[in-house]
Amino acid sequence: MDSSLPVTTTSSSKSERRSKSKTIQSSSKSSLLLGFMSCLAWLYVAGRLWQDGENRMLLASLLKKNSVQRPKVLTMEDKLMVLGCKELERRIVEAEMEITLAKSQGYLKNQQLQSGPSSGKKLLAVIGVYTGFGGRLRRNVIRGSWMSKANVLSKLEERGIVVRFVIGRSPNRGDSLDRNIDEENRSTNDFLILDHHEEAAEELPKKAKFFYSKAVQTWDAEFYVKVDDNVNLNIDGLIELLQSRRDTNSAYIGCMKSGEVVVEEGKTWYEPEWWKFGDQKSYFSHAAGPIIILSKNLAQYIDINSASLKTYAYDDTSVGSWMIGLQATYIDETRLCCSYTEQDKVCSLT
Repeated sequence: MDSSLPVTTTSSSKSERRSKSKTIQSSSKSSLLLGFMSCLAWLYVAGRLWQDGENRMLLASLLKKNSVQRPKVLTMEDKLMVLGCKELERRIVEAEMEITLAKSQGYLKNQQLQSGPSSGKKLLAVIGVYTGFGGRLRRNVIRGSWMSKANVLSKLEERGIVVRFVIGRSPNRGDSLDRNIDEENRSTNDFLILDHHEEAAEELPKKAKFFYSKAVQTWDAEFYVKVDDNVNLNIDGLIELLQSRRDTNSAYIGCMKSGEVVVEEGKTWYEPEWWKFGDQKSYFSHAAGPIIILSKNLAQYIDINSASLKTYAYDDTSVGSWMIGLQATYIDETRLCCSYTEQDKVCSLT
């Protein structure tokens, strides 16, 4: 009887299962790798197709642009048109030069000069009384004193003096402030309204340019006078002063001052750009703000060059800076130096 050991198949079956699992894993990895590679290939092909499409669109637009900008053959009519444009440009330049020359010789723009009710008579002075939207009470005080009633204005104009309250327009054009001024002017007819000027405290230096330009364009006078509406003015004394200076060439008249600017109640004000003038205590000489008088040619200079004239923080230093370099005759008139009260600036002019 043969004795034999039992044969176990356990180890062989395990090895077979291991080999099968390895085969499955390797095939799945191969499938994943192939799928990943196919995705990359698809993305690459799609990108190239998109880029080719963009390039075609770019080339098409360049070709279209080049076809539009392709130089054309100029005909005789085109050449004549070019020559005509050059001739027109030359005439425009000559006309601008003639206009500038005419303005410098006293021919004024936009408006026909008025000489008041007396036909052809040259005025002695145009007096502009600076006022604001909240200054009706002050205007009424002036109307009740040296500028009282319409017949006084007409009598002053007979003497060669035109007096107007000077005011700009509201920042909100056409609002109640503008309407109130227009209504007041219809009843009193004593305003010079600066339509292109915005009435505001910080815009006061620009108001000087607009006033002198508008006044010299509207009236033919020997002098143009700026007066604050809180000045208690002696009008007869002012007329006498102006008559005594009629023969003065390029007169710049006022209470001349320099150095620190003491405005009111001991307050000292400095021009922010004082370093252009010297130092904080040695400004150039200029007429104080309450009353500034310019002869006709100086007012015309402001009108002609208003677009390029620099304005500073205050109107008196601005006007004074414009006079530097001109053949102006500085007249320090102490009678125009005003004394200060609680409400008014009193200029004696005795």
